[in-house]
Amino acid sequence: MKHILMIATGGTIASKETEEGLAPMLSSQELLDCVPEIGSVCRVDAVQPFNLDSTNVYARHWLELVRIVEENYQKYDGFVITHGTDTMAYTAAALSYLIQNSRKPIVLTGSQRSAYSRDTDARRNLADAFLFCADERAYGVRIVFNGEVILGTRAKKTRTRSFNAFSSIDFPAIAVMREGMPFYYIEGQKPTGDPAFYHALNENVFVLKMIPGLKADIFDYLDDHCDGLVIESFGAGGLPNYEDNAFFDRLARFLSRGKTAVLTTQVEREGSALDKYAVGRRLHACGKVLEARCMTLEATVTKLMWILAFARGQQAESLFDTPVEHDIF
Repeated sequence: MKHILMIATGGTIASKETEEGLAPMLSSQELLDCVPEIGSVCRVDAVQPFNLDSTNVYARHWLELVRIVEENYQKYDGFVITHGTDTMAYTAAALSYLIQNSRKPIVLTGSQRSAYSRDTDARRNLADAFLFCADERAYGVRIVFNGEVILGTRAKKTRTRSFNAFSSIDFPAIAVMREGMPFYYIEGQKPTGDPAFYHALNENVFVLKMIPGLKADIFDYLDDHCDGLVIESFGAGGLPNYEDNAFFDRLARFLSRGKTAVLTTQVEREGSALDKYAVGRRLHACGKVLEARCMTLEATVTKLMWILAFARGQQAESLFDTPVEHDIF
C-alpha cells in the first residue's frame, strides 16, 4: 500500500462561509474525512504549512512546498497538495522547475466549491488525486482536476465557476481518471534516481500586458525594478512602432543593462511567431529577446523566476529554450 503525504494549503476546497465571504478554515483532517474510501488504497499522513486563499500564495510559499517535499521525499511514495484554484497553475508550474525529474508524483488538486458544500466537486477531485498518486506509473508534478490529469507546465485556469476549471494548453491532458484508475494518453518515461531540488527564485519579474496606445515610458519603472520582463503582446507577437519607435528603443536599453526579456502572446493557444510580421522581426535589433512560443504565461513567469535566481546572459537564454516537462517546443 502506497504511503502518501498530503500537504494542505487552503483554498476553496478548505473554505467555509463567513460574514466576509468564503475563507479557508477546514483542517487537513477534515478534508481527509471527506474521502474515507482512499484508506483502502493508500496510507495518508498530513501537514498544513499554511491555510490561505490562493490569491495570497506566491514565491515564498512555493519554496516552502519544495522544502516539505524534499525533507519527506524518502519517507513517502507521493505527495498530494490541496490548493486554491486561482493560482494553482502558477504553483504547479513553479514546482515543475523547482523539483525536476521526480520519479514520485507530486499532485495538486482543489475544488470550485467548498468541501463543506453539498454539491461540491471536492470529494471527486480529492479521491482522484490520491488514486492517481497511488498509481505505479505516476510521476512528476501534475494537476488532477475534474477527472483530467494535466502536466504542471501546461495547466491554466480557464473557467471561474464550472467544475472543468482547468485546461491543458497546446498539449493534451496526459490521462483521464475512469472508475478510480488513470487511463493514459501519454505515459512518458518515468525518471530514475533522485530529483533535482532548487531553493531560490528571483521575484523581480514583471509581466507587461500590452494594450492599444500604451506608452513606452512604463520602462521608467521597469528599468529600476525588474531583472526579467515578460511582454504579453498581441497576436503572433511584436511591439508597436508609434512614438518614433519608442518601445523598441526602450527595450534595447533595458536589455543593454544585462536584463532579460521574453516575448509572449495574449492569445491563449498556438503561441507566438515573432518572425511572421515586421513588428516582431524588428525585435531582433533590440538585442536578445527570448520567445515563449507556446508556453503558458504561468510557465513563462515561473521559469524566468527560476532561471534568474542563478543565471544570466547566454546561460539564461539556453536554459529558457531547454524544454522542461514539455513546457516549450
